[in-house]
Amino acid sequence: MRYYIISGEQSGDIHGANLISSLRKIDRKAHFRAWGGRNIKETGVEIVKDIEELAFMGFWEILINIRTIVKNFKLCKRDINKYQPDALILIDYPGFNLRIAKWAKKNNYRVFYYISPQVWAWKESRVKQIKKNIEKLFVILPFEKEFYHRKHGFDVEYVGHPLLDYISQFKKDVHFFKRNKIPIDKPIIALLPGSRRQEIKKILPIYISVAKKNPQWTFIVARVSFIPIEFYEILCRDYPIRIVEGATYDLLQNARAAIVTSGTATLETGLFRIPQVVCYKTSWFSYRLARLFINIKYISLVNLILNESFITELIQSQCNSITVNHELQKIVDSREKEYFEKGYRSLCKLLDQSGASDKTARLINDAFKN
Repeated sequence: MRYYIISGEQSGDIHGANLISSLRKIDRKAHFRAWGGRNIKETGVEIVKDIEELAFMGFWEILINIRTIVKNFKLCKRDINKYQPDALILIDYPGFNLRIAKWAKKNNYRVFYYISPQVWAWKESRVKQIKKNIEKLFVILPFEKEFYHRKHGFDVEYVGHPLLDYISQFKKDVHFFKRNKIPIDKPIIALLPGSRRQEIKKILPIYISVAKKNPQWTFIVARVSFIPIEFYEILCRDYPIRIVEGATYDLLQNARAAIVTSGTATLETGLFRIPQVVCYKTSWFSYRLARLFINIKYISLVNLILNESFITELIQSQCNSITVNHELQKIVDSREKEYFEKGYRSLCKLLDQSGASDKTARLINDAFKN
């Protein structure tokens, strides 16, 4: 069969690559075309558009890049029509993918959606669009199945969180310290500033300010592969700090604590059971608009899944070097270790369903047998 996959962010690229591997296990004649990044490229699949060109964050940022976004829609539609896939598989990235789903349904393509848009957080009205245009929706958070079924009468498939599989495949780099020239005489604090240029530019200088206040610790920035190191170095020019690429999990495994920008990284940090402070900061315009529309109690995936304020979240004006530093001091305290261990055990118990990629691949394949 011919599969066309659209992912627009780093996490979607990771999950898309794993899904491709799973589909190949059960479909030896599988052929793919995709929008993605390094991880999908490494599976040998041809990339139509790289995620680096798609990462627009926030209302204002989308508005000023609207011409580019419109061009991307036109390119995508032309390319799908040319490729004529049996299955169109959309991965998260709802602003783009839900519009493509509507068009694809009208043009008689079979549409599958892996990783639900966060309609439970905002734009719940999108559920009608999802029910109308998507053949099967595969959700990865335990509360999502109940949300769709109870509130909207839509039977979705809960497949478990794909990060469980990705992390289980992780092999520790025994030469991590030597390879990255990291001293072993101080505790490590991991800095995960996000995967989009806009958010990194906003938040990394705050993290650097915290590092300056704490010479007793070694601070290390996790760099995403598709953003040049020079971009980070400019933001860190006032303070010499180590930057590692392609080693986020090794960094987390060796960290005493982490400062994490809201997103998938909060869950990754939780699954490695590392104490963390979660931060979020965007443009004033985007934040004010978000306040009007977003309807959730928490911004971190860990708190959302646990449904409690387990991890401290510092949002917008609270996200400043003084407050971040204060919260970091608290979580590094050894007395907090038991608190985090207990919460993360509960998190892992709620997510205790592995094999998300294999289950999703099987369910997509089964849809063509009926």
